[in-house]
Amino acid sequence: MRRAAAATTTTTARMAAEELRQASAAAATAEASAPPPPGSRWAKVWPPALRWIPTSTDRIIAAEKRLLSVVKTRYVQERVNIGSAPPGSKVRWFRSSSDEPRFINTVTFDSEENAPTLVMVHGYGASQGFFFRNFDALANRFRVIAIDQLGWGGSSRPDFTCKSTEETEAWFIDSFEEWRKAKNLTNFILLGHSFGGYVAAKYALQHPEHVQHLILVGPAGFTSETEHSSEWLTKFRATWKGMLMNHLWESNFTPQRIVRGLGPWGPGLVQRYTSARFGSHSTGELLSDHESQLLTDYIYHTLAAKASGELCLKHIFAFGAFARKPLLQCASDWKVPTTFIYGQQDWMNYQGAQQARKDMKVPCEIIRVPQAGHFVFIDNPSGFHSAVFYGCRKILSGDGEEGLTLPDGLISA
Repeated sequence: MRRAAAATTTTTARMAAEELRQASAAAATAEASAPPPPGSRWAKVWPPALRWIPTSTDRIIAAEKRLLSVVKTRYVQERVNIGSAPPGSKVRWFRSSSDEPRFINTVTFDSEENAPTLVMVHGYGASQGFFFRNFDALANRFRVIAIDQLGWGGSSRPDFTCKSTEETEAWFIDSFEEWRKAKNLTNFILLGHSFGGYVAAKYALQHPEHVQHLILVGPAGFTSETEHSSEWLTKFRATWKGMLMNHLWESNFTPQRIVRGLGPWGPGLVQRYTSARFGSHSTGELLSDHESQLLTDYIYHTLAAKASGELCLKHIFAFGAFARKPLLQCASDWKVPTTFIYGQQDWMNYQGAQQARKDMKVPCEIIRVPQAGHFVFIDNPSGFHSAVFYGCRKILSGDGEEGLTLPDGLISA
């Protein structure tokens, strides 16, 4: 058990650097070859390699539309008004002098009448478009709704001035609840990936009456540094590199700042990352050249935009990606049946879920998907879809008789 805990800790610690690299590199190959605005004098002065690629909410939505052009299922994109602050909340999750309304970027896909609702929440440094390989298959069985969390993607990006873990959690949980009210949703399946899994779990703990089933895909935030000591992390912190990394973390230096600072060279960095992560270094199904181009364009615009939700990082996690308020400590309070899904090569270790399951008083399954890493839904879409359908088999069949046997290739942990 101690070996398992050590492995979990080391893996989780290394996830910090890995997520930083993933998210920063996940941010730059927008329209590197796109021409500057017609009539711009800079088009004549600056060579293409030195042109700063602008971004905005409109450009994010346009890049999203281009990415979702590969999806065959019809969808509606909307910006859902969630007001200027949560009514009666003691914690202002906007913490801004502006009283202008905020919006959550939302896409809803066509589905069969009376299909169960599946709400999808992205992870840190990502946006709802990362699920582009999954929308068609999932929309065959669910009413799929995907959102950009407040401060990310095409959603509003208020000034982020939260000063504590409690305020930061409220930023995401309260804004999601206001979105749910605006959409008049209840009794839905809630799926969250990585940091989105942390948010989804915290939301379900506060509002279990609205969540029918919880699906956590490679969720972050199950353990804290005090629960498991890490020899690797302790030694690394003692080095000058470790001290520098810890200082940058506590200063809230985010990967997105690197992308913005690189200016005209940012898109090339993201393109190299996307080609490597979902190409030569992929553990599963490779992206086509067309998919890679659309995804990197989309990623650049979402990460190069105004800093907002990304600034949650140091308040939610300590250096080493240890949760400041870990989910493991809440396991006994779990009220919603839960399915955990991990890629077999995911750096987010599934043993944290195994530890939590021991204290849960609700049904809980852990499924590992082969030929997939942390982005299991991109690496192995068909395996991911099978895992989701299996986890929701009782909801989908009504009587729970459908798909009682774990699909071939999937691993029960």
